[in-house]
This record gives sequence, C-alpha cells and structure tokens, in this order.
Amino acid sequence: MNLVKEFYFAIMLDRSSGGPVIIACSEGGTSIEDLAESSPEKIIKVPIDIRTGPSESEISKVVAGLGVSGDKAAAGEQIKALYNLFVEKDCTMVEVNPLAEDIDGNLIAADAKIGFDDNAAFRQKDVHAQRDHTQEDPREVAAGKWDLNYIGLDGNIGCMVNGAGLAMSTMDIISLRGGSPANFLDVGGSANVDQIKAAFEIITTDPAVKAILVNIFGGIMQCDIIAEGIVEASRSLNLEVPVIVRLEGTNVEKGQQILKDSGLELISAKDLDDAAQKAVASIA
Repeated sequence: MNLVKEFYFAIMLDRSSGGPVIIACSEGGTSIEDLAESSPEKIIKVPIDIRTGPSESEISKVVAGLGVSGDKAAAGEQIKALYNLFVEKDCTMVEVNPLAEDIDGNLIAADAKIGFDDNAAFRQKDVHAQRDHTQEDPREVAAGKWDLNYIGLDGNIGCMVNGAGLAMSTMDIISLRGGSPANFLDVGGSANVDQIKAAFEIITTDPAVKAILVNIFGGIMQCDIIAEGIVEASRSLNLEVPVIVRLEGTNVEKGQQILKDSGLELISAKDLDDAAQKAVASIA
C-alpha cells in the first residue's frame, strides 16, 4: 500500500454526553494523548445521539476535521460504516490509527483496535467466541466463570467484599491503616457457598497474599451463606494465611455462630476499621 497521509479516528463512549463520541484528528499514526497535549486544536469531538445515529452534518464535520483530500462522500460512507459496526457489535471502542489515505484518495484502515462490551456477550456470541483468554490475567478469567468481579493489584492483603462501593472503601481503609490491598473482588449480592469457595481459591493463587479480609454487609447477600463458604474454603484449601472476617446485616448472628462453631482460627472484627487494623497487624 502506498499511503500518503495518516489520520486518527475513533468512536468511544463518552460519559459527559451520555453516548458515543466520534474523535477525529488530521494527524495519525502516533499517540492521541501526545497529540492532545501538543496540538489540541487539531482534534475534534462530535457527540452522537445514540437514538438517531450521526446526521449528515455531523458526518461532514468529521470528514472536514480529518482533512480528507479524496472523495469526501466516500469517506462519509466509511465513517457511517464504522459507526454501524460500533453500534451493531456492542462496541465500547473502535479506534483506527492510522486511518490512512492512499495516492488515489481512498481511505484505508491501516491499523485498528476494537473493544467489546462484556455485558453484551449473550447477543454477540460470534465475537466473544474469539476471545483469547491467554492474553488475560488467569485469575480474572476464573472469576468471570464464577460470576465474580476480580482485579489483581500489587499488595498483600486479599479482599473479598460484596458490592463495588464497599470493596473500594475496604481497599481505601486498608491503605489508610498502612496496608496494601492485593485485589478487588466483589462477590455480588447473591453468591452461594461454591462461589465463596471459588473466591478464596482465586485470592490464594496470588503468592503475595499474606492475609485475607472478608468484609460483608448482608442485604440480599446473607451472612450465614458467606460464613458457610468461609468455613468450607478454609477447610478444603488448608488456608495458611490469617482470615479476618467482618459480617453485618442479614442473618449476621447465624453467620457469626457458624464461624464460632467451626473451630477455625478466624479473626473476627466488629467493624470495617477494626477489620483493616487487624488485617494489617496480622502480617506485621
């Protein structure tokens, strides 16, 4: 291919406009972040109404922003096709960098990166069947199979929490108390005993983990179910690290009794701050 000009083109989800935004730049083949810093005036952003799609005037604005020298109508059709791909395949991002122009003025997607919404996997089975799990953290892959949300970090205190907000708060307080969280793990609001056991297995595959903090606020999630999972996981996995448990909410008394009757050396905490302090102290 004899490419004479390179552009940057992307469609992404934009929080501020609540929908897709087309980003275009007359310079491509390099980092858009660097361009945004050195030449922000060359980048245009065109928010698109997800209900109607791009209008002709919006397409024209993008074509003009790219600085296409060839057939502008054909360029507009290619932009529409890329937008249709974004919508029809439930993409979170379609980035073409560079979107290049050859000597005849034809636009060519010389390189591209596409992201897909995991929540739409049920209707994009052909796309997600091509997913290469070898390129992902095996712990995150295992968590996905159990419908758990896991993100590995570089600390040494494993966390198992229900609810993303509570998980973030737990990690913050661990850090505030001088510790370092090893992961984000949200078991959700309806986990069963097997899922709790799987969560422990995933956390303990990280050799850096020296303690595990379980912080559960039972609403839909019942504390006795969590307690049964903790006991089963502790016994079957022969856990050799301290396990600090804070339970509150639905069936908390039953959950605490299950832990007490287990005979396991679990460390009970009365609240989140107490749990964080005990977790940090257990590995000091």
